[in-house]
Amino acid sequence: MRYRLFFISALLMLGVCCCKERGAEAKVIDAKGDKSLVVVPDFKADSAYVFTQKQLDFGFRIPNTKEHDECADFLADMLHRFGADTTLQRGKVMAYDGSYLNITNIIGSFAPEKERRLLLFAHWDSRPYADYDEDKANHKRPIAGADDGAASVGVLLEIARQIGLQPTNIGVDVIFFDAEDYGTPYFYKGKQMVEHDWALGSQYWAMNPHIRGYRADYGILLDMVSGKGSVFPYEQVSVHFAPHIVKKVWDKAESLGYGNFFPKKNGGTVIDDHYYINMYGIPCVDIIAYDADSETGFPPYWHTVKDDMRNIDKGTMKAVGQTVMEVIYNE
Repeated sequence: MRYRLFFISALLMLGVCCCKERGAEAKVIDAKGDKSLVVVPDFKADSAYVFTQKQLDFGFRIPNTKEHDECADFLADMLHRFGADTTLQRGKVMAYDGSYLNITNIIGSFAPEKERRLLLFAHWDSRPYADYDEDKANHKRPIAGADDGAASVGVLLEIARQIGLQPTNIGVDVIFFDAEDYGTPYFYKGKQMVEHDWALGSQYWAMNPHIRGYRADYGILLDMVSGKGSVFPYEQVSVHFAPHIVKKVWDKAESLGYGNFFPKKNGGTVIDDHYYINMYGIPCVDIIAYDADSETGFPPYWHTVKDDMRNIDKGTMKAVGQTVMEVIYNE
């Protein structure tokens, strides 16, 4: 999914460049004249869980495959049904071995006419290699990517559904980035053809935004946000580029009673889709699981054939989904 850096200074050396009936705007109730209380919809973890399973039902979501293309159509259709102006950004990118991948970034825009915007994003592809599986015989097998991709998309689909029913006060763009997880496996012995071999879809978008000069106040990336027992401490690229957004999100989680999921302490440093969006100029944070007891810093099923629906926890989905909704509806 990405490689880890342990010194934030190293980051500075990297260069990168529907027709639907709508409800009212986010409801505001006057609380005895001293403050306004925004009524935020209730995030439905059951729906997010179903959206996750539906992605896995297509099979492995690997670029240049029929299953990948069918899932892309499904995701675009869901955003369209929920009331978003939907765009399929298709492109061709070079992978680590010099092969070319046909990728699709899926973009849903709510209230595209509004100048103030927020960006929510996740990757929707799945890794073609289980190269961290305990059984070496599985290392060249693909993974289902239930938590590593599909569940984050499932959470964002449920948020999109709620926005379609009760719009936010600002514009919201949801992007599902492709080819995030197509980085170099350890067993590849050929020539390295690209320097930045992970997060290819977000790199493509950063060089070719779907709207010229696109801007958003900030962005929130979800990645591996639904595992049983997962926690989400401060990710250090996020702290470096967007400390004020880290504070906003983690304070909101604490106020909702989800502080056990969002501990206010340092986690790992991860080059993920948010790095390239930060480099584009939009301050972004990454809500991503961190396991201090793991050699990789990720949950034990990361990049293994065990990354399936057995690891998906609706309670974790609820904590993340409700936190993000509370943040965006209170803007």
